[in-house]
Amino acid sequence: MLKPALKIFLILSIISTATTYSQQKVFNGNPDTAFENARKLAFDGNRKQAQDSLLFILTKYPNYHDIRSFLASTYSWDGNYKLAKKEFLYVLEKDPDMQSTWIAAINNELWSEAPFSALEMSNEALKHFPNSEEILLVKAKAEANSQNPEDALNTVEDILKINPNNKEAIDYQKSLNQSLRFNSIGIISSVELYSKNERDPMQYHTLKYTRLTKLGSVTVNVNINRRFQKNGIQYEVDMYPKIVKGLYAYVSFGVSNTDLFPSVRYGGELFKSLPKGLEMSLGFRGLKYTETTTIYTGSVSWYTGNSYWSFRTYITPGDSGSSKSGTLNYRKYRSDADNYFSISAGMGFSPELDPFPLNENEVAIFDLKSQKVNVGYYFTSSNKQHVWGTKFSLTNEEKSFSLGNYYLIYSLGVSYNVKFK
Repeated sequence: MLKPALKIFLILSIISTATTYSQQKVFNGNPDTAFENARKLAFDGNRKQAQDSLLFILTKYPNYHDIRSFLASTYSWDGNYKLAKKEFLYVLEKDPDMQSTWIAAINNELWSEAPFSALEMSNEALKHFPNSEEILLVKAKAEANSQNPEDALNTVEDILKINPNNKEAIDYQKSLNQSLRFNSIGIISSVELYSKNERDPMQYHTLKYTRLTKLGSVTVNVNINRRFQKNGIQYEVDMYPKIVKGLYAYVSFGVSNTDLFPSVRYGGELFKSLPKGLEMSLGFRGLKYTETTTIYTGSVSWYTGNSYWSFRTYITPGDSGSSKSGTLNYRKYRSDADNYFSISAGMGFSPELDPFPLNENEVAIFDLKSQKVNVGYYFTSSNKQHVWGTKFSLTNEEKSFSLGNYYLIYSLGVSYNVKFK
């Protein structure tokens, strides 16, 4: 048991220590050493402790610009873009000749999805560093993000005039050239083979032209089918208009004068981006044969890293109940959106996707049982201009004219697209 005198001594020591730390509101030490320790904390993932340390140093050295600029960078890494911008502007107002701070500040604007502010800041920075390859490069990115890829390409060409061996500029030039290919034409062909040769092979071909615009993509399709010893053509237009950030639509309309296709096909769907890489959609399709059938559809998608998951369902109301189908799709991307492996599996008949089923009386049957699996592989040439694809699918589908009996269908398909300005 402690003696009373020793107890008093310990209490007084604790009070004295606490008082000393509470009164130490201004940094008192070597700022360079403390800065180096704070940098180690930040790069080791201890960002909050690093920021506290940097702020404490600034109480004594408010114009130690390297410290304040690094503090701003840590805010930017954490997504605190407004706070980072405040600190960057403080430094640049005091010392506009800090090139690294200009670059970090411009990147902060790009990451915060403020490309016009980034472009304005880039132009200001170039007044101080007119031939800076690094600043010209972030300016090009700001121009591209401001929907001006042609200006971005001109800026990259200015960099290469200064330094033809700038690898980052060369790589970015290739990326811009790819994005400037606003047009593409392509062909998709597939054949369906029935087990036991229960039906003649079915052929499906599509000629397509796509134009990328600032408002979204527009695709014109000419669909050519050969089925049941007959040929048929459908003309179709698909559009994906942008509405506001995070919200876009799908609008489609097609016509045909053959019973291999609906005489009129139309559809619409809204897609909404959600947090954590999620996206959902809700829409409808209309198919007109002798009568018009409305199909309701929706999807939930998830982008995570280089992977993409999507589940889509189709619901077709009918007098005897609703026909339902669902398909789960997975894609594993490689270098970009044109290079990926896909696999999907589904159950239920999808009137929009599958050959339209007619029974012996030429009456449409929607509530058919079906199971299917599909695998595909898509890849590009080294310059990203040519895109090839191949797919294989296996379907077990109920016969529309003999319910309870099934076809086993093998499908092989290939596709090719070429992009150009």
